Amino acid sequence: MSVQIDKIEIDLTHVPVRPTSRKEIQQLETALIIGTLYRPEVVELIRDPLERATWVDSLAVAAAALAREKAGYTISQIAEEVGRSEAMIRAHLQGKTKAGRLVKETYELLVRGQLKLVVPFTGVNLTLEEYERLKSAEEELRKLKEKIRELEKENEELKKKLKEAVAAEEIQERIKEFEETLRELEKENSELRKKLKEYEEKVAKADELEKRVSELESEVEKLKEELSNKDNIIKQIKMLLGCQ
Repeated sequence: MSVQIDKIEIDLTHVPVRPTSRKEIQQLETALIIGTLYRPEVVELIRDPLERATWVDSLAVAAAALAREKAGYTISQIAEEVGRSEAMIRAHLQGKTKAGRLVKETYELLVRGQLKLVVPFTGVNLTLEEYERLKSAEEELRKLKEKIRELEKENEELKKKLKEAVAAEEIQERIKEFEETLRELEKENSELRKKLKEYEEKVAKADELEKRVSELESEVEKLKEELSNKDNIIKQIKMLLGCQ
């Protein structure tokens, strides 16, 4: 017994739409090329052998440009890597070329999770055993893709936790720095308070000396006055003695 295969489904929904590595850029670029080539309107366009080479090249350039733009490349970087002028790259990315518009539409389907291709296969016969192996392989592939998505999700969560952990460590390090600075400032403050107390004591002593000097000056003035009075008495006594 044999089974006839008339189509093959290709699921491209697992392809990263925001690539972060060269491998992911290549995956997105390939998905955009394949996804665009198998669109009905493009299949019709490339039936003509004269148009085929031009169209395939244009689609490849547009797909390469868009994949790199989504990875954060600048126009000049894309042009240098793809080997086309900046004007051509800009035209593809802005949708001014038909290839650029088709590739952008394919990318939007990919973003929405709708990029699943059905490739027609005619005249292919498989034995029942081969068909069962094929279906088993497809199921295994589906499970692997699901596992990859789970691992990617887990990887993103781990990256997030790692960033949070790094941020927490940085905060703790900053807190330690602030505590060390605070201890140094408190030490300096204590030394300044000690010096201030010494200056206050010196000022107090100076005030006391000034007060004592003032008292002594007052006593000196009294002594001068008393001495003057006594000089006057002595003069008077001498005058009286002279008269006698």
